[in-house]
Amino acid sequence: MVQIQKKDFDERKFSLQIGGREMVIETGKLAGLANGSCLVRYGDTAVLVTATASEKPREGIDFFPLSVDYEEKLYAVGHIPGSFQRREGRPTEKAILTARVIDRPIRPLFPKDMRNDVAITCTVLSVEQDNSPEICAMIGTSVALSISDIPWNGPIGAVQVGLVGGKFVINPNEAQRAESTLSLTVAGTEKKVIMIEAGAEEIPEEKMLEAIMFAHEEIKPIVSFIRGIQQEIGKPKFAYEEAHLPEDLYNAIFNEFLEDMRKAMDTDDKVVREANLKVLREAVEARFGEEYPESGSLFDECLYQLQKYVVRRWLLDEGKRVDGRGLREIRPLAAEVGLFARTHGSGLFTRGQTQVLTVCTLGTVADYQLLDGLTPEETKRFMHHYNFPSYSVGEAKPSRGPGRREIGHGALAERALEPVIPSEEEFPYCIRLVSEVLSSNGSTSQGAICGSTLALMDAGVPIKAPVAGISCGLVTEGDRWMVFTDIQGVEDFFGDMDFKVAGTKKGITAIQMDLKNDGLTREIIEEALRQTKEARFAILDEVMLPVISRPRPELSRYAPKMIQTQIDVDKIREVIGKGGSVIQKIVADTGAKIDIEDDGRVFISSTDQEACYRALDIINAIVMDPQPGQVFYGKVTRLMQFGAFVEIVPGKEGLVHISKLANRRIAKVEDVCNVGDMLWVKVTDIDEKGRINLSHKDAVPGEQPPAASAPAPAPKAAPKIIRR
Repeated sequence: MVQIQKKDFDERKFSLQIGGREMVIETGKLAGLANGSCLVRYGDTAVLVTATASEKPREGIDFFPLSVDYEEKLYAVGHIPGSFQRREGRPTEKAILTARVIDRPIRPLFPKDMRNDVAITCTVLSVEQDNSPEICAMIGTSVALSISDIPWNGPIGAVQVGLVGGKFVINPNEAQRAESTLSLTVAGTEKKVIMIEAGAEEIPEEKMLEAIMFAHEEIKPIVSFIRGIQQEIGKPKFAYEEAHLPEDLYNAIFNEFLEDMRKAMDTDDKVVREANLKVLREAVEARFGEEYPESGSLFDECLYQLQKYVVRRWLLDEGKRVDGRGLREIRPLAAEVGLFARTHGSGLFTRGQTQVLTVCTLGTVADYQLLDGLTPEETKRFMHHYNFPSYSVGEAKPSRGPGRREIGHGALAERALEPVIPSEEEFPYCIRLVSEVLSSNGSTSQGAICGSTLALMDAGVPIKAPVAGISCGLVTEGDRWMVFTDIQGVEDFFGDMDFKVAGTKKGITAIQMDLKNDGLTREIIEEALRQTKEARFAILDEVMLPVISRPRPELSRYAPKMIQTQIDVDKIREVIGKGGSVIQKIVADTGAKIDIEDDGRVFISSTDQEACYRALDIINAIVMDPQPGQVFYGKVTRLMQFGAFVEIVPGKEGLVHISKLANRRIAKVEDVCNVGDMLWVKVTDIDEKGRINLSHKDAVPGEQPPAASAPAPAPKAAPKIIRR
């Protein structure tokens, strides 16, 4: 007989109020073989987070191998995936961006010399739109790492902040997010802010700083809460094999080649610097190759550390930068628009050796991106894509499509520009921007923002205000710190911060902060916001606006021209016709493209403006209700013994009785007309069933223009003509 024992779990539950709602952390029941795991519930939202680590370090690497995956399961919102196989495929852009947001605050808190693989997996099991699964995943990651045996200098806490009616809201619900002018995510420890991700509708720097510090105050009790869980059920941290350089080798290279390194680094040309470093690498190999055989990778690491030493000492001790600039000086800038004849808009932005080309393409409603994720949004009208080819850094590698970095940089630029994009009612176009990084030496994402602003204005998109982006860096040593503007690649590698800020003259539209240290104080954040504001204004005033000060008044001749109108929902069927026959005929006759939304909005587009007007006239004629006395110029569609049917507008026809075909008595209908003939007809009456009776003999040519220009009934909203 089979014996069954009931499984007992060492289940524990911990709860905390965040944003006026209870968050519950459950441990001890799920994913027991992971180093650390927890289930986070926030209302009906539930996210399972696991943290695992390899027993041994990965050989042959000089970095910490951390991976973060945020898995969106469509069953979490009761959906079946729309793919052919009906299962989740590669992560959505939203999932990739969330994984990056989780990665950034936890990465700096791992030991710098650990080489064990660490994997964080956040699986979204249930979603209630009022409670963010992203915040659950961030807090769950902090809990899972804290209670695991993986070495980590946490915990951290995280919250989202909205600005609704002038007041800050913690973890805003769906209705509040719709009204909020700020979307801010902040992570931090009890003492410092360690991650900032923001999108805003031109928020002043002072208000943004206030929001960040407001978030940090809410984070402190979360960190204390997680620390309490750690003290109660946390495991001892395991000992790991430390990866470090042989001190004797590093000291020998330091003593003999320090001055050579300073000379090699002291240039504003990245190509020259890399050539100098190659020569220096060969000299080190020649000098120490026999004494330290098979130490090629160690030589590279020693030289990397020596570069870092030189760059940081110059900044901290001399206020000197690698390329000779002042701490708040921006590299040489250039801007250009209208580079290509057939594209709808283009902008080229150059900052030092960083160069980004952005091309703007305008499309119709049919070009909207379809979304299949956990959020209620089903389509996307404005898209920004960012490409980083290998030639931009002088490498010869095949293109493999966008990676997480490219998706992240593209999304940052998209978020920065979205607040100034005109509404669909103002400008009913689908807008796609593609930023091609042609040359990279730091801050390409901010170059993409500037290039995209130029391309939008060159395309004639009526943006609310031009946007510029800039980043600043940081070096710290104990209590000493120094913020400097417009970091280049080498300063990004060896500094402690990449603080990216984009915005208009009015205020901030986006922030993204990457850190390598344990966090920022209020003073550092305030200084970073001040420097980026000054730099942003200078870029706009001195470089971008002199090239193109406002959007062009007309679209490119190759861009689709669009007319938007509104028809009664009950008339949609008449415009489409049986099996799409009517709308297909309008498209064939005019050459215009027509998109009809369920709410009665009609979008008519063509590169030929007159084709749009012809299609609009036909649609207006179809949706109008004919009145007795109106005259039309219609086509004979059918002949009967008792009369002829005439199509007065596409999809709508009436009967001309044989007695109404002529002023004389006729024996056959064919004596007056045949199928395909065009006749002037006048509406005599419309019966109780809606049938239209027409008369040819009572219609006087010239009394009214043809139906295509006949008076149309006033629609619910007047037709909106775009860029005639």
